[in-house]
This record gives sequence, structure tokens and C-alpha cells, in this order.
Amino acid sequence: MLRSATKTLLACCASMALVACTMVSAGTASQSTTVNEGAEYTLRPGEQAALSDLGTLRYQRLVNDSRCAPDVQCIWAGDAEVAFEWLPEHGAKQSFSLHTGVEPRSQILGTRRLTLVSLTRGAAPAATVRVDPAATP
Repeated sequence: MLRSATKTLLACCASMALVACTMVSAGTASQSTTVNEGAEYTLRPGEQAALSDLGTLRYQRLVNDSRCAPDVQCIWAGDAEVAFEWLPEHGAKQSFSLHTGVEPRSQILGTRRLTLVSLTRGAAPAATVRVDPAATP
């Protein structure tokens, strides 16, 4: 009888922990911060940021990272590619990638230019981006 009650209590605790983790994860994914023109902002994979009144930028994932490792002498510095998704206020969703070592390092989003400023190292690197006015022709 005591064993059965202990098993039930453990199962209940495990279920509650799973629900709590799911709620925290869902809450993190839906949060969005507003990024202003001229400002730099750091995003982690899965995070998103609102670009003033233009729409939402979402950092999806690291696509590839062939950058030279720290403290290693390389002939070429390498390149990392990160995938983003742009959800404009009006219009269709757009997917694009930015690079650290080759073009494109920036992307026009409406009336603004998004530039990849830096990318940390690791399996899920943080990407620092800057939003500037797009050059007018």
C-alpha cells in the first residue's frame, strides 16, 4: 500500500514538473522585445523581436559554422550562417540567412536594414543584430 502511494505521488510530481517546463518553454517562445532604429539587440535561437511598427524578426537557428576556432591559426577566418524569419505587419512571411564572413551580412526589412553584428560560438549561438534605416535610392 505504501509503495503504491509513493509511486502515485512520484508520478504526480513528474507530471506537474513536465507541465511547468512546458509552460515556461511556451512563455519564452512567445515573448517579443521591441528593437529601435540604430540599436543593437542580441537574440538566441527561437527568440523574436518586434521592429517598431514594421513586423517581427525571429532568429530560427544556426545553419552552418565553419569559423576558425579560437586560439587556432587559420588561413581563412571562416563563415557562420544563421537563419531568420521576417513576419511583416503587412505581407508574406520571408525566410533569409545572414553570414559572418561572406555576403549577405544584412537584409532589407521594409524601410530598415538588419545587419548581423556578431555571433557567439556554440551549438546555439547568440546573434547580435543592428537595425538601421535602409538607404534611399
